[in-house]
Amino acid sequence: MKLLGYKRENGKYGVRNYIAVIPSVFCANHVAEQIAKQVDMCVALPHPLGCGQHGSDLDQTVNTLIGLGKNPNIGAVLIVGLGCERVTVKELYDGIAPSGKPVETLVIQETGGTVKTIGRGVEIAAKMAQRLSQQQKVEFDICELLVGVKCGGTDATSGIAANPALGMAVDQIIDQGGSAILTEVGELVGVEHILAKRAINEQIGQDIIRIIRHSEDVLRESTKNYDRTSNRAALVTPGNFDGGVSSVTEKALGGMFKSGSRPFVGTLAYSEAPKTHGLYLMDAEGQDGEVVTPMAAAGAQIICFTSGRGTPTGFPFVPVIKITGNNATYLKMEDNIDINAGSIVAGNKKISEVGKEIHQEIIDVACGKKTKAEAMGHSELFTIGRFETY
Repeated sequence: MKLLGYKRENGKYGVRNYIAVIPSVFCANHVAEQIAKQVDMCVALPHPLGCGQHGSDLDQTVNTLIGLGKNPNIGAVLIVGLGCERVTVKELYDGIAPSGKPVETLVIQETGGTVKTIGRGVEIAAKMAQRLSQQQKVEFDICELLVGVKCGGTDATSGIAANPALGMAVDQIIDQGGSAILTEVGELVGVEHILAKRAINEQIGQDIIRIIRHSEDVLRESTKNYDRTSNRAALVTPGNFDGGVSSVTEKALGGMFKSGSRPFVGTLAYSEAPKTHGLYLMDAEGQDGEVVTPMAAAGAQIICFTSGRGTPTGFPFVPVIKITGNNATYLKMEDNIDINAGSIVAGNKKISEVGKEIHQEIIDVACGKKTKAEAMGHSELFTIGRFETY
């Protein structure tokens, strides 16, 4: 199947065409945001990290920022640093530049402060925007598409309608040669043995079990003296309980369906890009932004997000398709939800029918259709997770 997108210098294809203004440290956030506000096609990626970090926590921030800059939906990158931070503009440049896309850097302390850096940044970004605006879409095969799947604000309808329908769409993407990422490992506790049976070999199956059980071990150790979150119930939010989800295992049994039924070809670290086509499990926790961000850093061009309770959130440069299995939620939040899988619960449509609708929506969005989150300007799902959380 052929899609329409933007071919990048390294042979990847983007379904959007943005300039990323990436601060290397939180001290450069304001400058990066002001540059992005003044130039069309720019998105800023402000974050609270980049200094005072050590070890794996530092590595995770660097790898995630590099991955975001390399995402195919980004056509050019401007990196803005302060000058004395631990995450330097040079290492971000060295990580992103091999993708072949235009990458420029600015250092506030060297450029001469906020005003001068903003002015110079606007000049650089404007030239990038002029170049990108001339780029024409080309056909590319669906085998180049990477889709991330996520559920948030789960209720009882998610596991019986929205997630199974999304899973059928994921199966179609995989069968056509595309790729997908399942994550939220803390919300898969209790079904690791089921997912492991779908691994293409024993080693990958063991990795799946190790990743999911490690998530529970971290929760147990970090909260052993804190009664409020000292057991599995801490993995189910008050909204989940109110929506009819009784336990994390029940949530996991429904949540795993969004990955479809095809074999897992591998596992990924936080923000790690797949090396081959197929279905992957990523080691990232369940908080919405800390799951969507590493999938975008891994190269996902589209995110499919199921929500029974409803959420308006989006991502700065990756379109987020919202799906609900709750008809009442759709009627209340129609301006935020793209696909209503509540028709399954109502008995009006089969899971396979809605699965085809979701698949078609993925194709349409890949070819340029705006999601409702994009149309409303939502970008809240950008959040870099700290390593010690996992």
